Amino acid sequence: MPKDYYKTLGVSKSATKEDIKKAFHKLAHKYHPDKKTGDEKKFKEISEAYSVLSDDKKRAEYDSYGRVFSGTGGSANASGFEGFGGFDFSGFQQAGFDGVDIGDIFSEFFGGFSRRPPRGRDISIDVELSFREAVFGTERRVLLTKTITCDVCNGLGAEKGAEMEECKVCNGKGKIHENRASIFGSVTSVRPCASCRGIGRVPKVPCKNCKGLGVLRKETEAAITIPAGINNGEMVRLTGEGEAIPQGTAGDLYVKIHVHPDAQFSKEGSNLLMKLNVKLSDALLGADYVVQTLEGEPISVRIPQGVAFGEIIRVKGRGVPIIKKERGDLLVKVAIDMPGKLSATARKAIEELRKEGI
Repeated sequence: MPKDYYKTLGVSKSATKEDIKKAFHKLAHKYHPDKKTGDEKKFKEISEAYSVLSDDKKRAEYDSYGRVFSGTGGSANASGFEGFGGFDFSGFQQAGFDGVDIGDIFSEFFGGFSRRPPRGRDISIDVELSFREAVFGTERRVLLTKTITCDVCNGLGAEKGAEMEECKVCNGKGKIHENRASIFGSVTSVRPCASCRGIGRVPKVPCKNCKGLGVLRKETEAAITIPAGINNGEMVRLTGEGEAIPQGTAGDLYVKIHVHPDAQFSKEGSNLLMKLNVKLSDALLGADYVVQTLEGEPISVRIPQGVAFGEIIRVKGRGVPIIKKERGDLLVKVAIDMPGKLSATARKAIEELRKEGI
């Protein structure tokens, strides 16, 4: 039998949104499971009814067809919150509770959720590298002005040798309990004590270096190890090198890499690519050419007889470092220089080659 949501909330079909909201407030306060007069089954029924009737589209569908086709209204498990018996939170967000954080309310009702330690902000910087530095890797040292853990008190906020005493604000518990009114009545929330930053103790003599905060703003040097083979636009992440925070975890430092192109070399995966111009006669007869590697060391490259334009000559182990002593290859792309003008002797020789079909 179809559910009568109007009957569930005790309102007529002509009820305004304000009437529906007031009816739900009254019934939710009465039947909430945490109340003495609570009834979990009844509470879920009125919550489901409110989630439909407070939404204009869902209400129109319900009035026309006796069911809801859009969203989660009218379906016990549609919201995916199985831990709360399939209760649909969408109606709260769509109408009736402006400015109320439903997650906060239910976390307080059901004992709260576990909180992670506070974390400092991440920092992002840009570093420019030459092509050679990007290929072989390098180390950069940069100066950053950031919040760091005090190196005098190691983040404790106390002078060296000073004793810690119980925080008088939270009586050593590290937490502050606060009561506040909500739609379901008085709710108790718990937050870390601001005076002791949640540890329950404060220094008898605050650290002079950081004024008892455990952190301070300071210019510091960061060493950045750039791995071999890094590409333009890639990021290097340094865990814990971001902004520090009292009694928490420091953020991370993100380094964006900008690689300047090289006039002679380019990178293809773990291989280096370069162009080598050879004379026409050397292309026909073969020759040895001396080329400079990216390291600056000259090596001899053999141009085979009859090499074609654009042909690749592979030099093993002269490319990008991969792991340990392994490296990619150097790929030498042949470009044949064609003579612009020919002397009489050269022309005669080429005419003879033409007669031979070359």
